[in-house]
Amino acid sequence: MRFRELLHYTYIFPVLAVVYYFSGLMGGGIIYDIIAGILLIGSVLSAVHHAEVVAHKVGEPFGTIILALCITIIEVALIISLMVAGGDQAITLARDTVFAAVMLILNGILGICILVGGVKYHEQFFARTSATTYLVSIVSILILTLVLPNFTSSVNGPFYNEAQLIFVSIACLVIYGVFLMVQTVRHRSYFIVPDEHPEEHYIPSLSKTLISFGFLVVCLVIVVLMAKGLSDTIESMVQSLGAPKSLVGVIIAAVVLLPEGVAAIRAARANQIQSSLNLALGSALASIGLTIPAVSTVCIMYDIPLVLGLDKKDVILLSLSVFIVMLSLSRGKTNILYGTVLLVNLAAYIFTVIVP
Repeated sequence: MRFRELLHYTYIFPVLAVVYYFSGLMGGGIIYDIIAGILLIGSVLSAVHHAEVVAHKVGEPFGTIILALCITIIEVALIISLMVAGGDQAITLARDTVFAAVMLILNGILGICILVGGVKYHEQFFARTSATTYLVSIVSILILTLVLPNFTSSVNGPFYNEAQLIFVSIACLVIYGVFLMVQTVRHRSYFIVPDEHPEEHYIPSLSKTLISFGFLVVCLVIVVLMAKGLSDTIESMVQSLGAPKSLVGVIIAAVVLLPEGVAAIRAARANQIQSSLNLALGSALASIGLTIPAVSTVCIMYDIPLVLGLDKKDVILLSLSVFIVMLSLSRGKTNILYGTVLLVNLAAYIFTVIVP
């Protein structure tokens, strides 16, 4: 790899962001926060570039799995660090973050991808078997983690007791583990669209792939750290607008999901809707399938109460979103109506966060 290639913005922005974050300048005023925001956006775009380099090398569906797992692992680390620091005040943090991530992915990322692809290509085609495999796993984990706690009687309230938390955590890991085996080994063909022009694709060298993977991890870490660092500024902005504090979690979740969202939208614009689905639905599955077991383990270890059950309004919005996604992906092809309806669902979710 030549030195001149390292001067590309995808290498410069992450380095500058890391230096700026550890310089202690963040939080010094509005100008400093604007600079941090610019570096954060540059790091997001850099993460997308490096994820695509890795994806070209390892092929599908492994490329999308790597990006989804990287973001989910860092999201888990962020949630756990905030919960341990916040104690009893953070008992709903995991639930709210996971719910916000799922709603943003299913309605936002997926909706934009379908709408963008529909506007440009009218219809885009994907393997229905892949969508069904994703949704079967997602719906099962969603019900077990975010809905069932409202109806158990061992503990009063939307909680699981310790034994129930252990069982649900194991169930999530089993479902996600078997899904990965299906996606990468037994039924890999479900998640791949045959390439009509394979000779046109550039395959990066091993050294460039390893460098990009390293920068991908750096980008994702610094995006989360800077999002956390800007959370006080975001919270002050939200409070000045008179909006509920829960909107802060939605904004931070949106920032964390930016790399994945941009990558999925770019794939849709390139008429690769299968890759978009792999990114969006794979991220939603990883978000709940890995986050809940990790958070449950920490809560049991530190004796932190954990609220998982959603309230009635959120259960209705979640049910609506899952139902519309299932209908939209049932035919193996997309159009602009599906994307529009999903984005309206997203608007309804955000509106009811602001005006509950």
